[in-house]
Amino acid sequence: MSKAVRVLKRVAALFLSVLTVFYVVFFFAQQPLIYQSERVVTHTPGTFGWKFEDVSLQVNGETTTAWYIPIDNARGTILFCHGNGGNIGLHLDATRLFREMQYSVLIFDYGGYGKSTGSPSEPRIYADARAMWDYLVTQRKLPPDSIVIWGTSFGGAAACDLASNVKPAALVLESTFTSMADAAFSEYPYFPADWFLRSHFRSIEKIGSVQCPVLIMHSIDDTQYSIAHGRALFQGAHEPKLFIEMRGDHYDTVPPRSIYIPEIAPFLARYVKNPS
Repeated sequence: MSKAVRVLKRVAALFLSVLTVFYVVFFFAQQPLIYQSERVVTHTPGTFGWKFEDVSLQVNGETTTAWYIPIDNARGTILFCHGNGGNIGLHLDATRLFREMQYSVLIFDYGGYGKSTGSPSEPRIYADARAMWDYLVTQRKLPPDSIVIWGTSFGGAAACDLASNVKPAALVLESTFTSMADAAFSEYPYFPADWFLRSHFRSIEKIGSVQCPVLIMHSIDDTQYSIAHGRALFQGAHEPKLFIEMRGDHYDTVPPRSIYIPEIAPFLARYVKNPS
């Protein structure tokens, strides 16, 4: 065996060793990067003087918790899937928007978030969302065509998966991504993220199976997930559909979401059936 061949074999072995170590480290380290959960719930709807009910459901042997926040003379109910950070106590700003539009809300925590037991994972998050849908339809006996599934940021993946398996009045995807791998590729274009990811959240493969009206909202200024994600999802969705181009970065609260109510509310009103 020539010296050059031996050198090449050593280089190849070293490369494989480094790649293996990197894979193992990234495989286990990615979970806290993706799921940035917080256990302590610091705010409740009661903090704002809203009446609410605690909800606790059994999901795959664990407990998933939620708040049902009713409003008088509701036009319908929004099943809200929040982003990957914090817990439901930190996502009540969206609830305020929904109340302005006269919708009751069910907001829940994924496994490992807030008071929900267990750990977050892609299958668990899908199961949590489905359990919440079943709760609204079976226990609260709400007609499916009175329910809007709304997912923001990371929660858009949970919302899209759920809407591809049930028939709500409408699906709203706000500032979300086409897939976790696509989102990682946007940040690191030469990194083969799909090889290493444990959670894939391929919404782009599911949006075509959604059979309800779809509203997609995305900001042209979003630096977390570029507006290209929203446009690709919109392209894959069936009619009827609406795209709302927003302004402000991914985590901006100014301008507030409420300035888009004149565009959101009429679209939903066309398809949401009053539960009464």
